[in-house]
Amino acid sequence: GTDRLQEVASKLSLGSQHIVVNVQGDEPMIPPAVIDQVANNLAANTDAGVATLCEPIDAVEDFINPNIVKVVVSKNQMASYFSRAPIPWPRDPFNIMQDSVPDLARRHIGIYAYRVDCLNQFIEWNIAPLERLESLEQLRFLHNNIAIHVADAAAPVPGGVDTEDDL
Repeated sequence: GTDRLQEVASKLSLGSQHIVVNVQGDEPMIPPAVIDQVANNLAANTDAGVATLCEPIDAVEDFINPNIVKVVVSKNQMASYFSRAPIPWPRDPFNIMQDSVPDLARRHIGIYAYRVDCLNQFIEWNIAPLERLESLEQLRFLHNNIAIHVADAAAPVPGGVDTEDDL
C-alpha cells in the first residue's frame, strides 16, 4: 500500500515536504478528526518522517490477538517497535486468564501521515528483516532510522476489520 501511495504522490508532483495521509483499508470507520490529528502531528514534529496513532488495549483477548498490531512508544512519542505479538510483555509470570493487560499496551491504528520525501526513500529500500517476519511495512521505516511519531487518538476509533468476525 505504501508503494501505491508513493506512486500517487509522484504522479501528482507533490513536493518533498508535502504531507500525505493514508487511511488503511481495514479502518473504514475512522473519524475525520483523527485523520486531521495525524496530519497535524506530523506537521508539528519535524524530526519524524511518519506519524501514526494508537489507543490503549483493555481486553486480554485483544492483547494476545496477532491481528491487532501493538506499538511501544518512547517518552518523546516516537515508535520503538510494532509487533503482532503481545508487547510489552510482563517479565513476571503472567496468567492470561486472570491478569489484566499492562497499562503500556497500545493498539496501533491503521492510519499514517507521511512526508513525500520519506515515501520516495521507502520505495528504494529492500524489505527489512523484521518487516518480513511481522508483515508490517512500518518496520521498514524504523529499520532505516526514520522516526515515527505516535500519539493516542483524539477520538474513539472503532476496531479494525481484519477478519470475518470483525466485520
